[in-house]
Amino acid sequence: MRKEGVRYAKVLQPSCDSARIEHDEKDPTFRPHVAIAHIRSRRREPSDRGILQPIHINAGTSRHLTISFDGALVNARELRGELLAQGHRLDGDRDSELLLKWIERSCERDYWRYGLPVNYETVFRDIDDRIDGAISALLLDGEGNLVAYRNRCGLRPLETMQADDGFLLFASENGAFAGLQGKTKQLLPGHIKYVDGTTGSCVDRSVSRGRYNAKLCAYETLYLGNPDTSIEGQSYFETRYNIGVALGRLVAQRLQEEPGSAPTIVSSMPHTGGPYADGLFASLRDYGLLSQRREVVATQFPQRTLIGAPSERKSRISQKYHVSGTNLGDTTIVIVDEALIRGDTSRTVTNMLLAAGAKAVHWAIGSPPVVAPNYYGIGIDTLDELAFWQIWKRLPPEQRTQSLRFHNIKPNTLKIIESNIAASINAATITYLPFSLLVSSLPCRQDGFDLSPFTFEMPTPAGQKRANQNLREFLAALPYSESIPA
Repeated sequence: MRKEGVRYAKVLQPSCDSARIEHDEKDPTFRPHVAIAHIRSRRREPSDRGILQPIHINAGTSRHLTISFDGALVNARELRGELLAQGHRLDGDRDSELLLKWIERSCERDYWRYGLPVNYETVFRDIDDRIDGAISALLLDGEGNLVAYRNRCGLRPLETMQADDGFLLFASENGAFAGLQGKTKQLLPGHIKYVDGTTGSCVDRSVSRGRYNAKLCAYETLYLGNPDTSIEGQSYFETRYNIGVALGRLVAQRLQEEPGSAPTIVSSMPHTGGPYADGLFASLRDYGLLSQRREVVATQFPQRTLIGAPSERKSRISQKYHVSGTNLGDTTIVIVDEALIRGDTSRTVTNMLLAAGAKAVHWAIGSPPVVAPNYYGIGIDTLDELAFWQIWKRLPPEQRTQSLRFHNIKPNTLKIIESNIAASINAATITYLPFSLLVSSLPCRQDGFDLSPFTFEMPTPAGQKRANQNLREFLAALPYSESIPA
């Protein structure tokens, strides 16, 4: 790269297994010795902050920086204001651009203007001390130096492999290394791995100024992560399957209470609910309940509908899902999903299945109720959009107060919440996974995971401050005046 410069290219004809990189038209023989890439949805979301964002600085020199970014900055507004006050320009509001601009500022201020090589350990120590959020990133400069960075809270994973064929590989999760031979290692929170673009030498450095109780985001294990990815030898598939088994006992009890003997079909929400449904189906069989395991819901396109503006999400949900099963008349269908967040997707699917002739639709959810927003790249920014809070507003005062214990909600109160949410999406029943069963199903100790979606205990100070403010504003907007403890 020192001699031939930096190139940018788009991926063409992506598939599940491979992708072809567009060749440089001016130099079709060009092959870089180091490269980074970012995979994102073909359908670009307004809230998609983690995209490949190159910044060119004074073309013709080595001052090129490119970043591949996963996560979100909770204190982005403060960081952006500081840069603008110092006279820096920002072209958009993406967190990837903001982080890259911060790196550029440090490089220019402390190194480039003096003709010095950049000390990335110092640069990222300053960054790690200033940002609040969830960040894993790869930074590539014009000299071919590569920096892998995972910030101190550890919410987003970052993996590395020294392959047997000599390549040094990085990926956001170790499932990307399936089929490859080599030694894998997880980059620790608050660390960088620096790879010298000239010599290829590689060093690990801590850039965290203090000790932090780093936690992995629960959404990675339950939803976002590839099923092949593993933590401490347990794959996400195994975790999700075990959760399905635990759910099976609870669902079996409810089905046994249902009158009639309609055929039962166990199906999943594509493309993430499969392992949960497999485990639940096996569990029902162990409890003596006869059922079929087949998919009755299919999708028109693979892009997720969790993130995005409400109007866009509603349109995409209606376009994405359709009934794929036949002979659904007079059947009882159990749909298994990893979480119920807003309820709009669940309502759409339930109505489709009922219109196709299903007698009843039950939902089995592989997590407790989602009670908290998520500011760390998931795109859940307010309480009012969550199904839990929509139902909570209609509960009697005593049940509202008890529900604010979140993951310690009493079983009878949880059943009332389940019943109300089921009615809101036209389902026969909803069965949530109790918090204790979630914890026992995780591959390592509870304190190794960020379980804030279910506990309201945010993993970072700025996140907790923002969540508390969100809750105060939500309660203040309610039409009744009684005091509800937060």
